[in-house]
Amino acid sequence: MRAASILIKPASANCNINCEYCFYKCLSSNREQYSLGFMKEETLEQLIKQAFAYVEAHVTFAFQGGEPTLAGLSFFRRVLELQQKYNTKGIHVENTIQTNGLLMDREWAEFLAKHQILVGLSLDGPRELHDRYRKDVQGNPTYDRVMETVALFEEYGVAYNILSVVTAHTCAHAKELYQFYREQHFPFVQLIPCMNEKQRQGKAGAQANAYAVEPEQYGHFLCEFFDLWYGDFMRSLKPSGEQKYGVMDVRMFSNLAQMAAGYPAEECGMSGCCTCYFVVEGDGSVYPCDFYCMDEWKLGTIADSFEDLLVSEKAKQFVAVSQPKHKKCAKCAHFSLCRGGCRRWRETEAGEEPALNQLCVAYKIFFAHTKGRILELGKLIRRRYGAYQR
Repeated sequence: MRAASILIKPASANCNINCEYCFYKCLSSNREQYSLGFMKEETLEQLIKQAFAYVEAHVTFAFQGGEPTLAGLSFFRRVLELQQKYNTKGIHVENTIQTNGLLMDREWAEFLAKHQILVGLSLDGPRELHDRYRKDVQGNPTYDRVMETVALFEEYGVAYNILSVVTAHTCAHAKELYQFYREQHFPFVQLIPCMNEKQRQGKAGAQANAYAVEPEQYGHFLCEFFDLWYGDFMRSLKPSGEQKYGVMDVRMFSNLAQMAAGYPAEECGMSGCCTCYFVVEGDGSVYPCDFYCMDEWKLGTIADSFEDLLVSEKAKQFVAVSQPKHKKCAKCAHFSLCRGGCRRWRETEAGEEPALNQLCVAYKIFFAHTKGRILELGKLIRRRYGAYQR
């Protein structure tokens, strides 16, 4: 039965934070139009109508940006009204939102909690790590304002996850970052490496990314972070283990454990090749991936049916381009877990041989240090939940 995950950018690339490393700001700067505008109500209604006409089992509406809360709370109230209007088949609906947290107040928190909307909150760690690159458009630090949002979420019972960008500077502070998460009792954390964006070589010419991690340093960062996390996890399994808050779920590590158990990767970038999901920009244009909201990969608009967009030649081409792997991958002892990495980090020019993942060195360091323990985690999953059933 058909399900769908639809990523929506109601405020396009517009944002109230000027993060120096922002990939979407970089990507949008190389489109014909930087911002594709704030989503109009008629566009939103057509999008939701098309979504429920397409799906048969489950649909996730994930709101990102830019900063999606710039669309206003009234926009999201209308989202729920339209979902109720067009969900005539009793489809299971999940709503999520990724935010920098600056506009959150009690009204927002009450709304998110009441409607069980899962929030991804961007926070790069303790004050010094977070404020280094995450400043608002006036150049002011944002750490205190984000932590005020954390307090609001805790008070109102909002379900939230933490998303952190790992920069070259962060790599030297793995223990500090982990201890901060642990002291805050964050239940779920996602680590995103800051990389040299291919789009930085667009209209303005090649630009160096001073924030990007070097593969070797990122590999050692992951090793240290994993050691700390794994130690806590194993202690939690003992009868006397700390159970009050549990052990944080680190998305990358959870995915690897699932893969070691024979389950599919939950994170698309870890599956080895692309699928075509739907990203809807502010003007209703549709793209196959958040990292490819570029003019050349526009699939169509929400005036087209999702079924037609999925089988379009451009969508097929997008998936096909991601499938070839570098010849070294076939001989790599870690390929079953790495799978070549996200296409975003192994781009080539047309006609060239498939490239190695930019993070290949990092993953070789990481897997050489952790693979045995990851395989043991896989065995634990199989013992508890059984083999994966397709």
